[in-house]
Amino acid sequence: MKIAIASDRRGFELKKFLIQELEKKGNTLIDCGSNNPEEAVDYPDYAKEVCRSILENNSDYGILICGTGIGMSIAANRFKNIRAGRCCTIEDAKITREHNNANVICLGADRITENLALECVEVFLKTEFTKDERHQRRIEKIDSI
Repeated sequence: MKIAIASDRRGFELKKFLIQELEKKGNTLIDCGSNNPEEAVDYPDYAKEVCRSILENNSDYGILICGTGIGMSIAANRFKNIRAGRCCTIEDAKITREHNNANVICLGADRITENLALECVEVFLKTEFTKDERHQRRIEKIDSI
C-alpha cells in the first residue's frame, strides 16, 4: 500500500516512528515533509501535499500529524474528494473508514502515544467502507456541499 504522510514540527517524531513501523510491514511511505523538527512551518502546506498525492493517484491513503490533529483535519477537508478524520482511539479509526470512507487519518502528536497512533493507523488502513445506502447517501450529501 502507498501512503502519503506529513507533519508539522510538533508531529515530526511521530511521523518518523510511523514511517519506520509501517515500512517494516511492507507499505510504501511517501514523506511529504516537514523535514526539520526545529523549524516552525505552516501545517496547511503539508496537508496540501498529502491530499495532492492522493488526488493524483500517487498514494492510496494519507496520514497527517500536527499537535492536536485538528488543524490538519480542517485543512485536508478543504479538498474535494478528500475525507479526513481526526482519530484519537481505535474506534475512531474504524468508524471513520466504515461510515465515512475516509482516505486521510489525522493524528494529534500531543494527544496520542506512538503505539496507539500506530494501532489507529493499522485499523484505519485495514477497515473497509460499509457500502450501504445510508452511509453512501451521507457521503454524497457531504460531497455536494
